[in-house]
Amino acid sequence: MRYYPIGLDISGRRCLVIGAGEVGERKAQRLLECGARVSVVGRELTPALARLAQAGRIAHIPGDYDEGHLEGVFLVIGATDDRDVNERIYRDARRRGVLANIVDDPDRCDFILPALCRQGDLVITVATGGKSPALAKKLRQELEERYGPEYEVLLKIMGELRAKIIDRGQGPDENRKIFETLVGSDILEHIRKGQWKKAEAVVKDITGVAIDLRSIGDSGFGIQASGEKGNNVVRKRPAGKKQATSKDTKSTKKVRPARP
Repeated sequence: MRYYPIGLDISGRRCLVIGAGEVGERKAQRLLECGARVSVVGRELTPALARLAQAGRIAHIPGDYDEGHLEGVFLVIGATDDRDVNERIYRDARRRGVLANIVDDPDRCDFILPALCRQGDLVITVATGGKSPALAKKLRQELEERYGPEYEVLLKIMGELRAKIIDRGQGPDENRKIFETLVGSDILEHIRKGQWKKAEAVVKDITGVAIDLRSIGDSGFGIQASGEKGNNVVRKRPAGKKQATSKDTKSTKKVRPARP
């Protein structure tokens, strides 16, 4: 295994995206989701990036890449179609100790970006070491079918219970047994079917803790915590993404294979 799997905290850190096309747009949006301070270098922004810039959520640096753009940057993503520019980005970043990822060029990456299956705070990643983004995408889609929004609700429940159970001072072995029994119970099936009273009863029976799922149940996926009348979890799936078109710093367009 070439890459060390790690979760990187980039909240509040300066992150730079070189290239303001659709690929750069995706990278910038993911960085924003993780709380980064994002700057995008490029002559022209996509409409989505332009809206983010107008809202003050990203900084736009108009023009072509320059090494000075790396000053004070924690990590940089090169998303241009110009191999010479990408090479310069990688070389300059390495010299400055800035983490670098060059899209579609694993040999010029300090880190790779895995495909993500996400349900709230639950994140399952798929990485192929840069060998096959297409396979990573296929596996991600399969995971999205297997792990739906009910897992987001369950994780919220587990998070609420964790501190309450640990505070009882029963010891780690006993706590572990309680947590494992709960996740192995039929609580997920009750969540899928919107059977909130039954889910609450399972929690109470196994943990001894009473919870109110009305404050947890609405996860934004059409879940309604309203009793025993079959309000099923609506399993909304993300729409399939088109192949990305990325602009280099000279505004030349070129179709890239989608990369996770």
